[in-house]
Amino acid sequence: MATTTTTVGVGVDRESPRAGERGRPLGRLWRVRGELTFRWRVCLGAAGLVGVVALWLVAANATAGSQQGVVVPSPAATWDALRELHAEGLLVSDVLASTERIFYGYGISMAIGVVVGLAMGAFPSAEGTLEAPIGFARYIPASALTPLMLLWLGIDEAPKITLIIIGTVFYNILMVADVARSVPRQLIDAAATLGASRGRILARVVWPHSIPGIIDVARINLAAGWLMLVVAELLATDEGLAVRVVRATRFRDYDRMFAILLVFGVIGMLSDLALRGLRRWAAPWNR
Repeated sequence: MATTTTTVGVGVDRESPRAGERGRPLGRLWRVRGELTFRWRVCLGAAGLVGVVALWLVAANATAGSQQGVVVPSPAATWDALRELHAEGLLVSDVLASTERIFYGYGISMAIGVVVGLAMGAFPSAEGTLEAPIGFARYIPASALTPLMLLWLGIDEAPKITLIIIGTVFYNILMVADVARSVPRQLIDAAATLGASRGRILARVVWPHSIPGIIDVARINLAAGWLMLVVAELLATDEGLAVRVVRATRFRDYDRMFAILLVFGVIGMLSDLALRGLRRWAAPWNR
């Protein structure tokens, strides 16, 4: 009796693409780490914003007429409240006051973060000395320091700016240090072999290679800066976006609350776009 044998191919992937599909290029939108054209970025971004507005409309219609619980004003009501704030002269002054606090507080925080972070990322001695105290300090909630800031610095702008610095500087330092550590060791060794000093290696190798990552750190942690601004503006002040939200909350003025939240979102989006543009301008080789 004849015996029939079946040969099974070794290493055959049962879920691999069919022969006709192998080698087919992936679509532009689904290519892993592929590049999108400017037109596609604009279209997809607009589609995302349209989706957010659609969800907003659905939520507003679902809560229409409600006086308690979840209340979501319509986009039209929010726009009217925004126009009222502008007509009363409150919107511009609040935006300028909050933006100025962020500019000084977060600017100082990033300056400290870049200097200390680069030192920690480049020199093991600095890392060994500073990592433990920074790791301890960053777990102390900055908002818990509010009473101390009032007692030490009074009720002017100093405690507000200081809170923004404390709430973001430790994260900036650690993330910038990680960026500096990502500089390829081969570049540093090559520069040292050619006779470059430590200062020249920092200026010509570590710093240029770290610029894109530092700008990304600024983009990511800027949101934390605005979060600390909300806490800071509760410290005896009459101007600021967070102050306006708190006052609207007292009177259950949902329209104005959403109007101010909309301003927060627009400022954040514009800041993010500006930092993206700065990254492309400062480091065109790293896209």
